[in-house]
This record gives sequence, structure tokens and C-alpha cells, in this order.
Amino acid sequence: MSIEFSLTNYTILGIYLVAMVYIGYRFAGRQHTADDYFLAGRAMPWLPVAMSMYASVTSAVTFMGLPGMAYADNVSLIVVSVVSPVVAPFLIFLFYPFYRRMRVTTSYEYILLRFGPRARWAVSSLFLLARLGWMGTVIYAPSLALSAVTGIPLALSIVLMGALATAYTVLGGLAAVLWTDMAQFIILVIGAVWIAVTLTAASPDGVAGIMAIAHDSGKLDIFEWSMDWSKMSIYIVSFSFFLKMMQEYGTDQVTVQRLMAVRTDRGVVKAIVFNAVTDFLLVALLLFIGLGLFAFYAARPEIAPDALSSDQMLPFFIMRQMPDGVSGLLIAAIFAAAMSSMDSGINSITTVVMHDFVEPLRKNRVTPRNDVRDARWLTLGLGTLATVMAFYASTLDHIVKAFATFMSLFSAPVLAIFLLGMLSRRASFSGWLVGVVVAVPVTWLAQQSDTLHWVYYFPVCFLITLTLGWLASFGFRNVAPVDPRATLYGRSALESQPH
Repeated sequence: MSIEFSLTNYTILGIYLVAMVYIGYRFAGRQHTADDYFLAGRAMPWLPVAMSMYASVTSAVTFMGLPGMAYADNVSLIVVSVVSPVVAPFLIFLFYPFYRRMRVTTSYEYILLRFGPRARWAVSSLFLLARLGWMGTVIYAPSLALSAVTGIPLALSIVLMGALATAYTVLGGLAAVLWTDMAQFIILVIGAVWIAVTLTAASPDGVAGIMAIAHDSGKLDIFEWSMDWSKMSIYIVSFSFFLKMMQEYGTDQVTVQRLMAVRTDRGVVKAIVFNAVTDFLLVALLLFIGLGLFAFYAARPEIAPDALSSDQMLPFFIMRQMPDGVSGLLIAAIFAAAMSSMDSGINSITTVVMHDFVEPLRKNRVTPRNDVRDARWLTLGLGTLATVMAFYASTLDHIVKAFATFMSLFSAPVLAIFLLGMLSRRASFSGWLVGVVVAVPVTWLAQQSDTLHWVYYFPVCFLITLTLGWLASFGFRNVAPVDPRATLYGRSALESQPH
């Protein structure tokens, strides 16, 4: 089913990859302290941070997966474009005032202040477990799809994405990650718009023709009023992605680290609003691309592929229908989506390991130069590990769905402890542990049956952890918050904490 990836396409892809490494090289040597390396000196303008924030979360799995879902199923995930702006006020008024006043390097410093060191280590460990596996997936999944339709060897694709993203992240730290992500964001947006315009032009009646075919095929029938635990309705998608986005943008180090690098509080608000608007537009655009792909091949059944997964339809269309050279640029957009997720992952994991584990356990102080040196070596090791994990993922079946399940088990309890800490004076780490001990096995057992759709996994795990965590905290009456100012009710008294 694959066709040859031409010399012209390889040249364009090569120019893109070299440019990303060059950006990292330009920032090499500018990092003199850990703040410089991990937070770009806390002096970044808001726009590149906002673009990086979106690019790091929108992996190549999303870039190909949303069109694939609309192509094969329906556009129920359109609700995600509406949920993101709804989440934004929670980020602006609940989460980030804590982080900015504390001048944290990692979001888990808030957990240290609110619940103590044991809680910080527990939550940081959950982040590390989730993101290490996630990085392998965001490299392997697009590499597999590209290999199937372009002929680029799977191993070459994995090595290019993994090694080069690691290289510029090692060289330039967060500054290099932010500026390369900005370039990758622009390529991703241009690619999506170009594909959408091409599909619209290929339809006899343009947008109206695509939407008519989608309507006739039932792809717009997303309002399911009956309660069916085995199906995905727009209502459960709304609730599930509201929680996921709150966790991803409000507590996850990948996003928090970026927003802590912004110069001003006003800049943080602008970055959050920009991300919400971008979500609103690009999610809708990617789903429209999926409908366009369906309409295109419905009108041309003789050229429709019969042996590809829905996630492979977008790169297949790019390679078969776009001109030579243009297809190379659009495949580079998929590389961009994958590399922006990986560079963000290894940089954030390095930050958490250094700041939440290494520094508290150090007995002797080290110089800022040694801090940066250690961070670079750790980044190199983690990038290598992520690349190796991508090769390991190639030996597993149903890796993307399996990892979505895995992320629900690890990320939902993290959101629960942040909300318990911010919204309740009574909540305790011990109470949260009770909730986790019940929620994770219950959710895992539910995942083993076919009666519960995967979209329910995150809400189920979160709600059990939150509810039992709060109720169980009443059984630990002698356990007071480490610092009551870390609740919403005492936040006005919170000042910058020494770390």
C-alpha cells in the first residue's frame, strides 16, 4: 500500500529536521543556572509559550487520530473544541495563581506545600510513570503510520524523531523546546489548513458537499440521549475531556513548566486564552478533514484503501493525492507534532527528576554550572530511554488504546489530589491514598470488560478518588494541612516560598 518517499520529499524533511537541531544549537551555552535551563530564565514572551503549550499536548497521535475518528465513526469529539474554552477560567482563576505566587519550578511543589514530602514524591512518581510511557507512544504510533503509507522504514522514523528531538533539547533546554515548538506549531497549522483546502476543492460542492455526505452517513448524529455505558455520547465526552483538560493544562508539568516561563501574569492569561481559541479552531478543522477524507473516498471507491487503519488515512491521502514536495512538507507536519510532544516530555521529566527527587536528597550543594551539566546528561539519558521504549512499543498489540487506558489510571488521581488540596481544608494525603487504593483497581477491573467505553475510564477513576479521598480524610482528624494557605480559602496570604 505504501509508495516511495521521493528524494524531493526526503530533502524537505531533512531541511526541517536540521533546522530544528540548529535552533537548539543557537541556544546552547546560554543556560548558566537551573532556572535558565528548565524555565528559560522565567523571561519568555507569551506567544511562543502559547504555541508550545498547544504543540506539546497535540501529538501526532492526535493530528492523525482526530481525522481518523471522524472518517471511521463520527464527530462527537467536536465537543473538545468547546470544552477547552470552558476549562480556561479554571486555569486562570484556580490553578495558576497558586503556582505564580509560589514561583514553582514544578507543579508538584504545590503538593509539597499542601500535603508534605511523601505526597510530592507519590504524585511526581505518577507523573513520571505516565509520561515515560507516553513518550514512547508519541514516537512509535506516528512512525508506524508513516511507515505503512510512505515507505519510510519504521526504525529510521523512530530514530529520526527520537534522536533529533533529544539533541536540540539537550543543547538548549526549555528555550530551545519553546522556539522549536513554535516552528512546529506553525508547520502543523499550515499543514492542516492546506489539507482542508485541498479536500474542499476536491468536493464538487465544497464544504456543503462534504457536510451533506457526512450527514447522510450519520457522522453528524452525535446527540445520544439514552444512557449506554458501552457507547460514546457527546455528553460523556464533554465531561471526560473537561476533566482530562483540567489535568493536562492545570496540573501536568508539561504545561505548567511552560506557563511558569512566561514573564508576567498577564502573559499567562493570554497564553491560556490563545490555547483555548486554538483548540476550538484546530479540533474542528481536524475533524472536518476526517469528514473530507470520507467524502473524497466515498466518491472514488476505486482508489480507496482497504487495508489501512483509520489513523493511517491522513498520511495515505497526503502521499497519494498531494504533489511531490508538498507531500514532504505535510509529512514534516506529522513529524513536527511527534517531536514537539517528545521534546516537551523529556524536558519536563528531567525537571521533575532533578527538582522533586535529586535536589531534596542532595546532602551537598552544587554549583549552578554543575546543575545544568547534570540536567543535560539526564535529558540525554531520558531521550535515549524514550526512543528505546518506542521500539519496545512496536512489539505490543493495540498500544495506543492500551496506553490511553494506562494514562487514565495514573492521571485521574493526580487531578483529584490537586482539587482536594485547593478546595478543601480537611483533605489529607492519607485520605487521598484511600481513594487511590479503591479507584485504581475498580477502574482497572472495569477496563477488562466490554461493557464500559474507554471514554468513561478517566471520570470513573477521578470521581472515586475524589469522593473517597475527601470522605476518608475525616477519619484522619489529627492530620492537618501542611500549610493552610495552600487552600483556596487562604491563598491571599500565600507568598513566594523558598525552594
